[in-house]
Amino acid sequence: MKYSPALLLIDIQNDYFPGGKMELAGAEEAARQAGAVLQCCREKRLPIVHIAHEAVQAGAGFFLPGTHGRKIHQLVLPDREETVIIKNFPNSFLNTPLLTELRSREVCQLIIVGMMTHMCVDATTRAAKDLGFHCILIHDATATKDLAFAGKSIAAAQVRTAFTAALSAICDETLSADEVIGKLKGK
Repeated sequence: MKYSPALLLIDIQNDYFPGGKMELAGAEEAARQAGAVLQCCREKRLPIVHIAHEAVQAGAGFFLPGTHGRKIHQLVLPDREETVIIKNFPNSFLNTPLLTELRSREVCQLIIVGMMTHMCVDATTRAAKDLGFHCILIHDATATKDLAFAGKSIAAAQVRTAFTAALSAICDETLSADEVIGKLKGK
């Protein structure tokens, strides 16, 4: 890869998994894929930033401060030297030190994984592009949920596909976990 990359893991937190307060379709598989990318980035000694959402607005039902659901999931637990940034909005750059952290490490490219595809992954990826980062979205390392609008239900798989397709128009690359691992390993 020609740019200085970093891995950005967005909101892979317990409340999105079975038994959590906002279970997503495919969360476990997405986290396994994200975990494989995480392990490769650790081996390559790339910068790694974990983002964790903490709900502070009145009436929030998940990611509540101090709860098990707010914690980062065991499949992608941060190592001691990895950065963890807490956010309160879908855009991981909004009112957080993320931009300062990335610039201090001279990061130009983000490898993006996380949850929810249609919310925080979308908002963060678009903000990253607006800020001049080259973005690689790992399409099989994201998860979302069923949505409804105007009396119509949209299955999570369709939501993920639609948002991934839209983001692929702005991302430099949209790859599978295996593809990005192969690139990182020079295969």
